[in-house]
Amino acid sequence: MSTIPDAQPARPWRPEDGPRPEVWTWPATDRPALRVMSAGEWRHAPVRARQNWPDGTVRYQVEVDLLGDTRTRTLTYEWPQPGLRVARRSNSEPTRGVDETRQGDMPHRGPTTR
Repeated sequence: MSTIPDAQPARPWRPEDGPRPEVWTWPATDRPALRVMSAGEWRHAPVRARQNWPDGTVRYQVEVDLLGDTRTRTLTYEWPQPGLRVARRSNSEPTRGVDETRQGDMPHRGPTTR
C-alpha cells in the first residue's frame, strides 16, 4: 500500500462558477495519460480533455479503472494533487475545436448485405 492519498475527483462546472472553462482535446490516437492513485495503486488514465478554468485552475478529464477490475469511468481531477502523475505526454498539439480528422478511425463494420 502507498502512503500517497488517492486522487480526489473534482466536481463539474456549474453556471454559478462563471464563464465555462476552455476545453482542449488531443487526437484519439495520441492522447496524453496520467497515473491516478486509487485504492493504494497507480492506475493508468488516458486523458480525454484538459479544462482551463477562468479562476486559473486546470482540470483533466480521464478514463480510469479505479479498482483494477476493468470497469472504466470518466472522471475529472484538478491538477496538481499528490495522487496524480504524468504517465505519457502527447506528441500532438491540443485543439479547442472538434476536428473529425483528429478523432481516430471508425471501426470497420464488415461487409454489408442487401
